[in-house]
Amino acid sequence: MESVWDYPRPPRLERVDTRVTVEFGGVVIADTTRALRMLETSHPPTWYLPPDDVLDGVLVPAGQGAICEWKGAARSWTLRVGDRVAEQAAWSYPNPTARYAELKDHLAFYCGPMDRCTVGGVEAAPQPGAFYGGWITPDLKGPFKGGPGTLGW
Repeated sequence: MESVWDYPRPPRLERVDTRVTVEFGGVVIADTTRALRMLETSHPPTWYLPPDDVLDGVLVPAGQGAICEWKGAARSWTLRVGDRVAEQAAWSYPNPTARYAELKDHLAFYCGPMDRCTVGGVEAAPQPGAFYGGWITPDLKGPFKGGPGTLGW
């Protein structure tokens, strides 16, 4: 078991060769063994996937995203596969801060709107709440930030 309370603050970014997939609209839209994993105290990992490992033509710019005190200004993306649409379902950092320069243009997907997200073949669940984008896998121990009453953590 990995406790999210052992993760650092500021967050740590690490390369992972574990297979990570994202499915939406019955299509595997991302499949990589070159993901970056962001680890931050009280949060399940956020997975950032290289743009080359995301299916071409499924993402449409959705404007400016949130601003992270650590990573900088994000760009939001809407996902479209056939008739299915997930508004602001992904985000990236076109110009991340120097500390997280490796994140440049990598894409993170909210797990909730997807059909399925996997890490090492194991299905992930979304982090509670509508703001954070971590993925919860069975090897993680919480409690996790994001649910009701946790914003002050």
